Amino acid sequence: MSAAIQILVDADACPVKDEIYRVAWRHAVAVKVVSNSRLRVPEHELIERIVVSDGFDAADDWIAAAAHAQSIVITADILLADRALKAGASVLGPNGKPFTMASIGPAIATRAIMADLRAGGDQIGGPPPFSKADRSQFLQALDAALVRLKRQG
Repeated sequence: MSAAIQILVDADACPVKDEIYRVAWRHAVAVKVVSNSRLRVPEHELIERIVVSDGFDAADDWIAAAAHAQSIVITADILLADRALKAGASVLGPNGKPFTMASIGPAIATRAIMADLRAGGDQIGGPPPFSKADRSQFLQALDAALVRLKRQG
């Protein structure tokens, strides 16, 4: 028997938690909200709060270990996305853009270049502000990912 569909949320800085809950309830899919500190989550049988230690990458390690082919991982962390993809999970950024095996290599390379520029003292901007369009795109992408997993199961 295959594992149940689940949504794993890298929750500490996730701007779309409420949207995740709504979509999960509609699809009756379990959500694990993983963070380094206690976050407020709805009291609901499908929602589980996982608080890990505040050790470096503790939440990422937990999510990567729990991810499998029936998982959708929600994260903006490129290195966690890479680990989740290698575990067979589907991965979405909070803006709804999927991370794929084809896109993760260039994303990691860009991340490394930006880190080098910052380390060299270059003033570079961060990501654009999170928008209503990002939220809408995320809702559509999460719904589509869940439908796809249900069809495969």
